[in-house]
Amino acid sequence: MNLQLLLGEIGHPARTEGGMETVDIKGIEANSSKVEEGYLFVAITGYERDGHDFIQDAISRGAAAIIGEKDIHDLPVPYTKVENSRDALAKLAAGFYDFPSKKHLMIGITGTNGKTTTSFMLRHILERAGYSCALFGTVHNVINGKKYDSKNTTPDSLDLQRLLAKSNDEIVIMEVSSHGLAQKRLEGIEYDIGLFTNLAHEHLDFHDTIEEYFEVKQLLFSKLKHGGQAIISTHDEWGVKLASILKQRDIQVSTFGKSLEDDLIFDSDSDVHCSDFDLNEGGHQLHFQMTIPGLHNIYNASMAYLTGRKIGIDSDRLREAFQSFPGVPGRFEMYSHPKDATAVIDYAHTADAFSYCLKTARDCGAKRILHVFGFRGDRDESKRAEMMEISSAISDCTFLTLDDLNGIDKDEMIAELEKYTKMSGKETNQVIPDRTLAIKKAWDTAEAGDWILVTGKGSELYKEEYALPSKSDQETLALLLDQNKIAAT
Repeated sequence: MNLQLLLGEIGHPARTEGGMETVDIKGIEANSSKVEEGYLFVAITGYERDGHDFIQDAISRGAAAIIGEKDIHDLPVPYTKVENSRDALAKLAAGFYDFPSKKHLMIGITGTNGKTTTSFMLRHILERAGYSCALFGTVHNVINGKKYDSKNTTPDSLDLQRLLAKSNDEIVIMEVSSHGLAQKRLEGIEYDIGLFTNLAHEHLDFHDTIEEYFEVKQLLFSKLKHGGQAIISTHDEWGVKLASILKQRDIQVSTFGKSLEDDLIFDSDSDVHCSDFDLNEGGHQLHFQMTIPGLHNIYNASMAYLTGRKIGIDSDRLREAFQSFPGVPGRFEMYSHPKDATAVIDYAHTADAFSYCLKTARDCGAKRILHVFGFRGDRDESKRAEMMEISSAISDCTFLTLDDLNGIDKDEMIAELEKYTKMSGKETNQVIPDRTLAIKKAWDTAEAGDWILVTGKGSELYKEEYALPSKSDQETLALLLDQNKIAAT
């Protein structure tokens, strides 16, 4: 693609050093080690490394042109200075791949909790209705029916545009993280439908305040196409606030909540039996049977249902699809314990998510709740006290253990675990640093009717080395179950 035409996608910035009219761009990269002959290299000032330091490396590998944010002169290839390299990269990638999002019906899902489960539910019900769906999210990406590893909830802008260009799917369902929005990964993409699940205390190590976090989440809805729709869960104050803001902008908004003004209404006083529930749509009472329990999953299912209705799928077909939903790896994933107890693995890593998971166990008849979780190193420390408070209030016993250390000293983290265990003032709470042994302790402690909840990692692989030969919480439970089977023979 001609460089001059490509630069038009970012408004043709004011200053370019060197001629560019005849330069043909064969690819775009922000990592100099991946640059090939004829590529455009975009220098980004990162959190750990500065891409401008690698401009000469990119040129030595064949870069035909450079884009950056700094004043740089006398390069042997055209150099364009821009105000924001991340923004430029995303828009250039969209232009280079001919704006691939335009050939799909685009659905973006944002919020603190529930994005992954809602996206999996939505893909399931849409495919049951005959649509082909791509999926971008935390667990994995799915393009043309093939799974790809996912490094981030929202891929970087280059990978995102490449994958969108590869996709022949009719509908693209995308988890949209606040990091992805703040880091301009989604520039050049427009959405037909935007979903907001909720907002809770999270990522305040990245966003200074929860109000700033909310402002960033709102950015998804500035990317709606003309005539695009917003679907908002109003069961928390942030959803109510967002719905009001968007209506003032004349954006078409549909809501799910507990008010008679909502398009889909959930009666919180109704009898919810673990995974069966009723909703009201336009005065019509609808009964749902789910394969996974919990009030939080009622919220997730309702958002997916309302989205399916907006696409034009019949109510009965949607409700039937939920009865065959296979669940999500690492999201309230249930295991049977040989003593007639229940074990659950869930990604919950906020106080709000803890509350929903632990209360679900109670609603489903848990005799005792044994909760295993840890604090992730180099992450938002301000949420830890509330996480411990919720766990202690609802669980019968909390086993605090290690999660990813992310460079934090192990002994320092263990001291942190001991501090919060002591602060809880609950004698049954204890610290077991080795995550696999903490899970084993809960497993060995459980009796008939008890529930074990292992939260924080979901389907993620361990980054640390532990005593048991397993690589994830899922493998640890499978190993313990196998050991029980062997012992019983």
